[in-house]
Amino acid sequence: MTTRRPLHIAIIGAGPGGLCMAIKLKEAGFDDFVLFEKTHEVGGTWNHNRYPGCACDIQSELYSFSFDINTSWSRPYAPQPEILAYLRGVAERHGVLPACRFGNEVVGADWSEADSKWTLRLQDGTTHVADVVVSALGMFNDLAYPEIEGLEDFAGTTFHTAKWNWNHDLAGRRIAVIGSAASAIQLIPEVVKTAGHVDYYQRTANWVLPKEDEPYSEEVLRQRAADPSIVLARRQELYEATDSGTSFLNETRQRELEVVGRAVMEVVADPEVRAKLLPTHPWGCKRPLFSNDYYPAFNRPNLELVTEPIERITKSGVVAGGVLRPVDTLVLATGFAANRYLSAIDVRGRGGLSIQDAWKEGAQAYLGVTTTGFPNLFQLYGPNTNNGSIITMIEFQVDHVVDLVTRIADEGLAWIDVRKDAMDVYNEALQKAIEGVTVWQAGCNHYYASESGRIVTQYPHSMTFFKDETKHVDPSVFEVARLG
Repeated sequence: MTTRRPLHIAIIGAGPGGLCMAIKLKEAGFDDFVLFEKTHEVGGTWNHNRYPGCACDIQSELYSFSFDINTSWSRPYAPQPEILAYLRGVAERHGVLPACRFGNEVVGADWSEADSKWTLRLQDGTTHVADVVVSALGMFNDLAYPEIEGLEDFAGTTFHTAKWNWNHDLAGRRIAVIGSAASAIQLIPEVVKTAGHVDYYQRTANWVLPKEDEPYSEEVLRQRAADPSIVLARRQELYEATDSGTSFLNETRQRELEVVGRAVMEVVADPEVRAKLLPTHPWGCKRPLFSNDYYPAFNRPNLELVTEPIERITKSGVVAGGVLRPVDTLVLATGFAANRYLSAIDVRGRGGLSIQDAWKEGAQAYLGVTTTGFPNLFQLYGPNTNNGSIITMIEFQVDHVVDLVTRIADEGLAWIDVRKDAMDVYNEALQKAIEGVTVWQAGCNHYYASESGRIVTQYPHSMTFFKDETKHVDPSVFEVARLG
């Protein structure tokens, strides 16, 4: 075709993925797009998660976009308010806020064979038709709540860490924190500073390593502001270190990190508590966690570690090990249903195929972006793309999506869909590589796997390997249909 096909593109989610997608579409000459965001602000997970102590576990210089370098991070690992402010600034600086429709949650999407379009169903009962849909829901979208007898009967205040109730003053309160992964290890050191007493219910001990996180001095901040190349150099240094160290294939390094983990636990004065905090699984089997304040918090008299399984919750407290511990506040630090991805909403593709049925053995996609049977539908932070800095991985995915959208427009295509044989070959090789990461097969209870046991979140290679994969795609792996 001599003219580019006009396309209307709908992006679901205004977190890092959705913002990056909108910005790169604009750069590629696609201006007709809309971002649907269920909340009233950009930021995604950094908008949802506002609990005390919330911070990133990837250094700030790398956990930010390559096209929007921030020289003013206050410390190596940015806290949530700084990351959210950065993402707000990205949206403003790159002019994508006018395309955002806040308070519009997408609950379903239906593909029309007749006119090769997607119809999005919104929470308010309205619909929206688009030629192309990009899902930027990612992994941390669908909240996970524990199934505990009596949870609904609790007479006190209950909230999830991703829906933190800042109107509920914790000062002097008796609090139960249920869950012991990423959010818990960050909030526990903060909550115990003001709470009257905290019962911390740990199902599984996790490896928590220290991090170099001293705030930058005023002099360093002035130098960075005056010379952004300092931040760029640090970013490249972090990229190279992260790129070579996140495959979990180096067993010697794993043992070294476990030695570090045991050493930092020594700060816990009570040997019985220290023993309960020692993981029984190898480092890397579950998500690696980082904190300098977590273990010292156990020396406070108002923090009690409870490792007996929770039996039930009553109106007044939590029963574990046959003991009722009265509390007035329940904090659910139970994370997200991270392996659901796009199936968190009702999506139906060719022939009415539901994404739930397509993923009955676990979520899968070609390069984590396209799933057979769902034409013109692209995913960011999709199945098996979790490794290193997700912001960097998202940029690579967005570039791949822009290439596909450009192909639709320039070739005048009605739709593009990955061939099943190509997706199957890719995923067979991917799962074989995952099987080679023995630490992920160590039998710990992690969020990486679907109900079938298939690991659907982790990417077993380097970020650079993924970049190369997305840059060198054989066009024949896609089935296409032309307009008319």
